[in-house]
Amino acid sequence: MKNKIKVFKTSCLTIFLFCVSIVNAQNIDINILRDINVNRNKNLDPTFKLVSKSALPISIAAPIIIYSVGLIKKDSTIKKQAIFIGETFLVNAFITTALKQVVKRNRPFDTYADIDQAISAGGYSFPSGHTSVAFATATSLSMAYPKWYVIAPSFVWASAVGYSRMHLGVHYPSDVFAGAILGSGSAYLTYKANKWINKKRSKKEK
Repeated sequence: MKNKIKVFKTSCLTIFLFCVSIVNAQNIDINILRDINVNRNKNLDPTFKLVSKSALPISIAAPIIIYSVGLIKKDSTIKKQAIFIGETFLVNAFITTALKQVVKRNRPFDTYADIDQAISAGGYSFPSGHTSVAFATATSLSMAYPKWYVIAPSFVWASAVGYSRMHLGVHYPSDVFAGAILGSGSAYLTYKANKWINKKRSKKEK
């Protein structure tokens, strides 16, 4: 009986601490967003709108352009790199869409009246799709072409996309952070999956 009471008390304490941590995390989340969005320089809105809107076109164009170069040069390696970047885009899109439907977090401007929505945004908030696709592209590009002049601009751009989503009031910092991790993780997952598939194929051919 005493053990059951002890387990019950421990469970209650764990649940209480978990709830407190969620509340605190939410408070930190919205406070950071307020600092970025409410106190922002509105003169920068057009720039950040452009950066934000660049995520999808660049992510779609990158593998297409690289594959086209591979076709022109008749270089199978370049074509494989383009396919890897394209696969990363698709893997990331699937995972991000699934997570949004599972978590169903409302946009910050829907929950907090003081958050200024400076750009249109539909669907759910977590994770940030723009950020995840930007980081998926940046990471896959960096893995395909591990040169500083590819890596540095790619991640500066991806980070700017993530920041723009907070500046424009459509995502919490945690949405952006999760999007960055998810995007980079999608590239790594795709890379490992391709490596495993190629290994299986090579064994069959022997």
